[in-house]
Amino acid sequence: MIGIIRAIVFHIIFYPISALIAMMIALVAPFSTQWVRRGSKLWAQWFVWSARMFLGIRLVVRGRIPDDPVIVASKHQSAYETILTLYLFHWPAVVMKAELRRIPAWGLAAEKHGSVFVEREKAGAALKSMIRQTRARAAEGRPVFIFPEGTRVPVGEAPPLKAGLFGVYQGLKAPIIPVCHDAGHVWTRGFVKKPGTVTLCFMPPIPPGLPREEMEARVHAAINQDPKSAEVLS
Repeated sequence: MIGIIRAIVFHIIFYPISALIAMMIALVAPFSTQWVRRGSKLWAQWFVWSARMFLGIRLVVRGRIPDDPVIVASKHQSAYETILTLYLFHWPAVVMKAELRRIPAWGLAAEKHGSVFVEREKAGAALKSMIRQTRARAAEGRPVFIFPEGTRVPVGEAPPLKAGLFGVYQGLKAPIIPVCHDAGHVWTRGFVKKPGTVTLCFMPPIPPGLPREEMEARVHAAINQDPKSAEVLS
């Protein structure tokens, strides 16, 4: 019962204010990229604060958060960690599915923010576009954030990585910082979330230039570690 009350309070308070922030960002988007970045950061801070205050979900980050043009490859269990990309980083270039661009106000803000949109159904053309976009973002000095599993996966599952990671890895010739976390244990797919602590861990880099099988094996093993005991990026 307490969980349902928490969820109702969260929805009543978080989403209306989020819609207001998104509309404000959309209004300034044609005029100022800097204000889009600030507004996006504000929204992400509002989310983390709301999750803590109304749902009892706290965040612990282990390791150094990179802010240079590296590839950040994260486990994907829930919507929680997707919003953390804006909360943790100064100006990330997040790789996401193109359908999200159609969300009113939010899609415009994400596009102006410099997100990398991928038309997943276009296969080869989508990969070329993703490589071109991520190169441009890295040239601006921004970290490129990607969920190499391609979609959310249930807790405990470890599917093979999608080809997009290797394409970006080859195109950028940059190290990969793996990220593991346990957000899926508390931020479940249902209406009611579970109170608890999300631990997110930035791990030591995987160097550029490795063969595909070796790189993917190392990333796969890293993102599926326990974030409470994994080695961290110093």
